Formats: sequence, C-alpha cells, structure tokens
Amino acid sequence: MSTQEFRHIVRIAGKDVDGRKNVTVALAELKGVGYNFAYALINTLGIDHNARIGYLAEDSVTAIENALKDPLSIGFPPWYLNRRKDIDTGNDLHLLSSDLEFAIKNDIEREKSVMSWRGYRHMYGLKVRGQKTRTTGRKGGTVGVRKGGKAAQQQQQQQSKK
Repeated sequence: MSTQEFRHIVRIAGKDVDGRKNVTVALAELKGVGYNFAYALINTLGIDHNARIGYLAEDSVTAIENALKDPLSIGFPPWYLNRRKDIDTGNDLHLLSSDLEFAIKNDIEREKSVMSWRGYRHMYGLKVRGQKTRTTGRKGGTVGVRKGGKAAQQQQQQQSKK
C-alpha cells in the first residue's frame, strides 16, 4: 500500500482516531466500545483485526460506523449491547460517547427524583452496589486513634520510670 492511501487521522463516530493504531485498539478508544465489543464487531464485518485503521478503505470505515450505530442489524445478540430495554423507548440500544454519558446522568437523576434506595446512595455519595463501607470508601483525612488523655499520661510515666 502506498503512503497516499494511508490516513493519519480517521474519523469514526464523531471522534478522531490515530491511523497508526490497530483496528481493534482504535475502536476500543471510543466511549461505549470496549476491546471485546470491538473485536467481535471486526470479526463480524470480516475485517482483519491486525490491520492498521489508517490503511482501511473508506467503505470499511463506513461499514464500521453503520455497525456501531445499529449492532443488531449485523447480527449482534441483544445481551451484547450497553443499553438494554431503554426506559424511554423500550428498545435495545448501543450508545456511544456523549449519548452514553447523558443517558447515565438521566438515570441517576431519575433514581434521585423517585427517592429510591439507589437514589439516596447517589445523593449522599455512598457506595450504590452493595459494597462494604466499614473500612473502605472513606473520604477526607485518615481516621485513627488519637493519642492523648489519661492513657497517654500513664504510658509516659511508665517510660520515665524505666
């Protein structure tokens, strides 16, 4: 392949991707697309996963973009998507970049407004998914026993007698 066919920057799903990177790794940089999802997408489309994304033809890049917009159309199972049974539409969706961030933010705000248990946990900045909080998840300075008072005086007296 000549250097004229190589593109240093490839625009996929509204994000500029480095053309020197492997196709799978470059797709995994997109928010909402992980490494496994990218690998499965590339295999389904029949693109070599070891190729550099800068050497891909324009029709391959458009095929990747269309597949990212609607993974169900190329045969992806619904359980592989990141937004199943959306509350607003009821459809299985796969969201990318700012759409994903917006949906997550709306979900948290809805939980807060409904005053669910998860909403309370989000409001107070506590762990939401049932993790232990006795020792972890503390904010601020270190918590410990403060030396002082009668115990410290007795300890000093014992050390001075020795």
